Amino acid sequence: MTNTPIELGSFWLPKQSSTVAPQVDQAWNAVYWVAVFFFVLVVTGMVVFSWRYRRKKEGEVTSDVDHNTALEVIWTLIPLGITMGLFTLGLRGFINASVAPADAIEIHVTAQKWSWSFTYPNGTTTAELGVPKDKPVKLVMSSTDVLHSLYVPEFRIKQDVIPGTYTTLWFQATEAKEVALLCTEYCGTGHSDMAAKITVMEGPKYLEWLDANGDGADKPPAERGKSLFTTKSCAGCHSVDGTRVVGPSMKGVFGKMEDLADGTQVKVDENYLRESLLNPNGKVVKGYQPLMPSFQGQLKDKDIDAIIAYLKTVN
Repeated sequence: MTNTPIELGSFWLPKQSSTVAPQVDQAWNAVYWVAVFFFVLVVTGMVVFSWRYRRKKEGEVTSDVDHNTALEVIWTLIPLGITMGLFTLGLRGFINASVAPADAIEIHVTAQKWSWSFTYPNGTTTAELGVPKDKPVKLVMSSTDVLHSLYVPEFRIKQDVIPGTYTTLWFQATEAKEVALLCTEYCGTGHSDMAAKITVMEGPKYLEWLDANGDGADKPPAERGKSLFTTKSCAGCHSVDGTRVVGPSMKGVFGKMEDLADGTQVKVDENYLRESLLNPNGKVVKGYQPLMPSFQGQLKDKDIDAIIAYLKTVN
């Protein structure tokens, strides 16, 4: 992912870039200024009362008045009215952010340690999210391993992504730009690197982008495999330059003998690579943990063939 700077917005929050953002900021500002007002009120009252009712001489006693009904009713009803107002303000924004418009584009999001993949209605899958400007987009999200959380600061959207179930959220971007997408749920050692880029485009450019990022069926197998290696999040755990990360590096791996955790050896050939994609914990490389999720049902035979063709070229 390229570094995508977040444009400056208010003192506390980044720039608003979606139709949901103004309501979120309105609720935030209301809570903030109410808190500021009562902080000043309470602290000022403490200082004034501490000075006004300090003991002035020895033997002085406090008043025998133990309560004031009118005052107690007032300081109960006023906070109640304020909290109900804040609740209503927040509820309006929550409901709006929870119910996607009927004409929203539905994009499926898959989270796994430590990357994102996005699948569009035409079957295209990418590692970065592309969306059209001024068009509602609904994200249907799931995780293949642990709990993640998708967060886009400029859109003011955040939702947990949970294994074994689907969660959703929606947004409508208001500017053609690039924004950052982050994971805000600690999900392991690569959590801080689990980021992606959202590119917001004008309608015609979005359609061109979607067409250009198709499944690449007409590409040579190795080239298509290279694309799948990225979009299927393999690159998040396996380097191609020899760097040790979560999983073994793929540099020069094809054809070599690999030491396994059970003390045996295996030759890295087509069968081993296929088995590693479909049953990754069957033969774990020595020195690594069995963390890789299975791609059973996620990759077609031609996809597996393409990835293997690509790995043969990584030297």
